[in-house]
Parts: sequence; C-alpha cells; structure tokens
Amino acid sequence: MATIDGKMVELSARELGLLEVLLQRSGRLVSKDQLVERLCEWGEEVSNNAIEVYIHRLRKKIEKGPIRIATVRGLGYCLEKIAG
Repeated sequence: MATIDGKMVELSARELGLLEVLLQRSGRLVSKDQLVERLCEWGEEVSNNAIEVYIHRLRKKIEKGPIRIATVRGLGYCLEKIAG
C-alpha cells in the first residue's frame, strides 16, 4: 500500500519495489537491468517483459498523482514530477 497525493493506492509487492527504486533515483534514468536486479533480490527470476508489465500496471495506478514514469526508449525509465 502506498499514499500518492494523499490517497491510498494498493500496490503489489513488485509494484511497490519498482516504485521504491524509481523514487530513490527520482529524475534519473533507471535501466531495466537495475529493475530486474531489484526484483530478483526476492529469489525469483524476472524477465524484461515482466518489468514492462509491472511498469504498465504501476503507471495506471499512479496516473492521477503528481508523478509519472517516463520511458527512455531502449534505456529504461525515469520518474518525473508533473508540473502543476
């Protein structure tokens, strides 16, 4: 569970793990490999395709908040604040 813009958002453990990594590196590029490493810490193998699925789900859940996940094609993802 996370709070985004004062509202509770239910996240899976993997979504929460991805969000944590992106928040720690907010404004900086996070490669898919770095995200895979993070999720593999739990002893499970995770593919790049799985990362894309989790990022998609996470985007949907935070889309009304003050942050967004930008894709840097071929490189990874970057968490950005939305101006407003």
